[in-house]
Amino acid sequence: MPELPEVETVVRGLQATLPGRRILDVRLGKTDFIEDPAALERDLPGRRVSGVRRHGKFLVVSLERSGGDAANSSLLIHLGMTGQILVCPPEAPVAAHTHVFLGLDDGREFRYVDIRRFGRMQLLANGFRGSGLEELGLDPLEATIEQFAALVGSRRARIKALLLDQRVLRGMGNIYTDESLWRARIHPARLGSNLKDREVRRLYRAMRGVLNEAIRLRGSSISDYVDSEGNRGEFQLRHRVYQRLGRKCFRCGGLIRRRIVAGRSSYFCPACQRAPRTGRKRRR
Repeated sequence: MPELPEVETVVRGLQATLPGRRILDVRLGKTDFIEDPAALERDLPGRRVSGVRRHGKFLVVSLERSGGDAANSSLLIHLGMTGQILVCPPEAPVAAHTHVFLGLDDGREFRYVDIRRFGRMQLLANGFRGSGLEELGLDPLEATIEQFAALVGSRRARIKALLLDQRVLRGMGNIYTDESLWRARIHPARLGSNLKDREVRRLYRAMRGVLNEAIRLRGSSISDYVDSEGNRGEFQLRHRVYQRLGRKCFRCGGLIRRRIVAGRSSYFCPACQRAPRTGRKRRR
């Protein structure tokens, strides 16, 4: 599933092409991933795109009516596992499983492609009300070290679970959680409240470093992810633990292992990322 760097890459691509464009028409294919398809067909034509931004793993396309009146809205998009967004000429070949076409006033089309249709699309009229986005936590790239330390240190939950919890940090996923923990030398099963101050700070720096590097390399293309121009990312070439089971650790040469933590496959180096003590006392 696309995570923060992939969504941020798509957003930055769309920021260069969509703002200022007016939506002329809407054509829909399969709509089981769209909340109220009739609302898109009825309300999108005539709207002008005023901005594109990311909120966690969601894309938010801000829209305004003709004349710039106060009745603005937003198109909320989640890419799910296989969602792709392309802006291209209408004569460009149409990929299989293209379900949304938005005709733009510069002659191009906004296309949404989704093989498995695990994504989500919804037109919001009143901010984030009723969308669930208001329940999401801090953005990892916006949180200060003090905010991050308070979130981690106040919870007796495994650090892998904390980083994946969207109510704590919005946008983190399995890939970048594993990569961040490896860089910080922290085992995914450690409790957040048991981390020392220096470990929390090391994890904060590692997380931000991984995310920014992944954004610079346009995300990780492991399966279906491409950016808004149809190009694959390159950060998968820099993965140090994710999906490297049985291969040598780049740091110490030990073998990468996999363990289920917080219900997710977690890749780590048992030599660099020491497992937490069980707390069991030896019997005399």
